[in-house]
Formats: sequence, C-alpha cells, structure tokens
Amino acid sequence: MSRVGKMPIAIPGGTTATFSAGMVTVKGPLGTLTQRLSESVLVDGSDGAIRVTPADDSSGARAMWGTTRALLSNMVEGVSKGFERRLTLVGVGYRAQAQGDKLSLSLGFSHPVVHQMPAGVKCETPSQTEIVIKGIDKQVVGQVAAEVRAYRRPEPYKGKGVRYASEVIKMKETKKK
Repeated sequence: MSRVGKMPIAIPGGTTATFSAGMVTVKGPLGTLTQRLSESVLVDGSDGAIRVTPADDSSGARAMWGTTRALLSNMVEGVSKGFERRLTLVGVGYRAQAQGDKLSLSLGFSHPVVHQMPAGVKCETPSQTEIVIKGIDKQVVGQVAAEVRAYRRPEPYKGKGVRYASEVIKMKETKKK
C-alpha cells in the first residue's frame, strides 16, 4: 500500500481540476497546468478533493499510484501558491542580473553567461549575489535552477560557485607539503 497514494489532495478555493480522456487540467489563480495520466491509475475528483487509486493489483499500477498522486499534488500547489528556488553566488566578482526573461551571470569567465528563461518561469535578483527562480511547474523550476547552477558548480576547496541557498558544501582540506 502506498502511503503517499492513499492521501487525498485538497483543492483550495479558486482552483479547479477537470479530468477528461486520460488528461488532467488544473486551473488556479497563477495559471493552468495539464498532465497526461497513466492508464494504470484511476482518478476521482469529486467532493473538493482528488483521490488516486490503482486500476489493478499489478506492480506497475502500484508504482504509478504514489507517483501520480505526487504529480497532481504539485500541480495543485503550483497553480495556487507557485514554487521558487533560491540560488546564491559565492566568489569574488560573481554577480547576477535579471534582464526581462534573461539572466546575465558574471562567473569569472572572460565573457558574461546569459541564460534564457523558458516560458512560465520568472527570475529575480534581490541582490547581486542572490537569484530567485519562480514558476508554477515544480519540475521546470527545478530544472532551470539546476541549469544555472551547472554553469559554475561549487568547488570543494574554497566553496566558490553557484549553490542552492540551503546547500551545504563539504569543504576539503588543502594538500600539505
């Protein structure tokens, strides 16, 4: 039995979920998300909550049960509250600047790195060393944050690079003679 799959998903006010032909569409104050459903799960959206059950007792159906419930929960949370990832730049001269739908990064290279934000993702820079990536789709927000971090990953000797705000870097000791 899936502990995650058994929990119903509460639909907050101002948010609606519609199910048709193997697709689910969730509309909320921040936008609309659509997801294709697996045939191995059954979804019921009555009485203000979404319930997911496996279609049969196969291992594939039980595997998709909790996964589908988590995806639907993230969709409901995304269109009602949204998601954000915070990044921090650590290093002398490392700076970030949001310019519309582009993020310009100065990371110690001979040229600035410009990252184009995909549709539905917004980027803010509260300070020169902080980046806030916001959007309604959790997967896309996480992917954009990972792509920005990949330009200059934190190195283990001085800790310089782009890191998640909550990330802890395990520092190494330098080589001794």
